[in-house]
Amino acid sequence: MPDLDLQNATTASVPEPALFQAWVDAALAGRRTDWELAIRLVDEPEGRTLNHDYRGRDAATNVLSFPVDLPEGVDLPLLGDLVICAPVVAREAAEQSKSETAHWAHLTVHGVLHLLGFDHATSVEADVMEGEERRVMAQLGFSDPYA
Repeated sequence: MPDLDLQNATTASVPEPALFQAWVDAALAGRRTDWELAIRLVDEPEGRTLNHDYRGRDAATNVLSFPVDLPEGVDLPLLGDLVICAPVVAREAAEQSKSETAHWAHLTVHGVLHLLGFDHATSVEADVMEGEERRVMAQLGFSDPYA
């Protein structure tokens, strides 16, 4: 059974929980029917600390993905955790002339795809992942996030 734990730890304006559920559902459609994941919405200090501690970068970033690493033989529907920094999302949306809702949707889909094992470390991986992002975003009624 799908289970989304949405944790709002930001003072910024964020989308309604039902939107996050719809975005996660779209990213997982046809891939997983039974899943659990957490999305934590944070301000820049927490985002910066996590990005520093886990990626060695001393600035807040838009989305961090923490895929679960279950021991061999443990079969649970856990996907992992996403951390999305609300002020970064708002700033990037303005800089890129996108609606905040579209950017929130894109970063949620992007993060979920990372939890599923997609990556963009190489150009081939990036092409595959971006293609999936475009497909899911189109199904959600959004334009190409990379246009």
